[in-house]
Amino acid sequence: MNKGPTIFSFFSGAGFLDLGFEKSGFNVAFVNEYHPPFMETYQYSREVMGMPQPEYGYHLGDISDFKREAESEHLSELINKTKSEERLVGFIGGPPCPDFSVGGKNKGHEGENGKLSATYVDLICNQAPDFFLFENVKGLWRTKKHKAFYDLMKEKLHAHDYVTTERLINSIEYGAPQLRERIILIGFKKSLLKKLGIELEGGQTLTDVFPWEDHLKYHIEEINTMPWPGMEPFVENGKRERPDGISEELTVDFWFEKNDVENHPNAHQHFTPQAGLARFLTIPEGDDLKKSYKRLHRWRPSPTVAYGNNEVHLHPYKARRLSVAEALALQSLPKEFQLPQNITLSNAFKTVGNGVPYEASKGIAKTILDFLKVEEYGEANRS
Repeated sequence: MNKGPTIFSFFSGAGFLDLGFEKSGFNVAFVNEYHPPFMETYQYSREVMGMPQPEYGYHLGDISDFKREAESEHLSELINKTKSEERLVGFIGGPPCPDFSVGGKNKGHEGENGKLSATYVDLICNQAPDFFLFENVKGLWRTKKHKAFYDLMKEKLHAHDYVTTERLINSIEYGAPQLRERIILIGFKKSLLKKLGIELEGGQTLTDVFPWEDHLKYHIEEINTMPWPGMEPFVENGKRERPDGISEELTVDFWFEKNDVENHPNAHQHFTPQAGLARFLTIPEGDDLKKSYKRLHRWRPSPTVAYGNNEVHLHPYKARRLSVAEALALQSLPKEFQLPQNITLSNAFKTVGNGVPYEASKGIAKTILDFLKVEEYGEANRS
């Protein structure tokens, strides 16, 4: 166990967000996930990478379980034990988002998934971690009818002595080869800010002092001005020279090479077309504006890695859909990360698409760690 701030993770999925926090210096101690294939992948990937089990183990079940007295008390005991050891406690989680997604169900806070966002906020307020992270689709923050619900959740957190900051991030700015916007809401207890010596003066907000930009590798404006190639005819197994003026590390092909996707354990897991192979041969490389059957361009970033609602992404220069190994690479995961061989294809792609890109999670984690001034806080606590 490392001595960094202790994380209780909810809606953990296969652990992409957790891995970024753990590799940045946090101690992920408690993991909660509802969907068994996600949890199995979480456990399997840690085992393969030789990582220890979470200090307080895994909880397979709905986050609503913690509304029940016994589960709530057990969680409180773990949190109090951690705090008694002079360790900071943080909650991180990204509640399921289809109810707030423009391309999803759009039922908002009344949908089954939408309700889970409110449950997560209630859990934060009731269990009082020192800090929290809430991640969701931009529709929750930008769509008028969902924004009202989002603002109510923030008001509740403020009423429970949290000071918050938020940002619409794009994962590509952290070095992931993927255009993926998400709203990140982070909050800290007022008492913790006081211990850190952070005072907001004269109309200042937490956003004014939180170092959101310190771990960005790029700004989206800079990325948008790069001369990315357009659509080009599909040539099976064809070669294309990398254009000048682009950032290679943000491209699909760079990550395919970096993660050695052809030799990855999940390389052979991809959907085989039952019909329509001819269609695969006609879609140009880089034609990714359609709702489905998007063909990636090797020298561009990928659109959002999301494979639900019949959204099909095609390999830039092979006449097939992406493999699980390639999807993992586009989520900027370490080459060593892998999914179980016995996972179904639908669960595999759902697992990958639901995760936070690893490079983004790492950048956000480092930003929080910098802000917490963990060494100074530890010294203050010992004096």
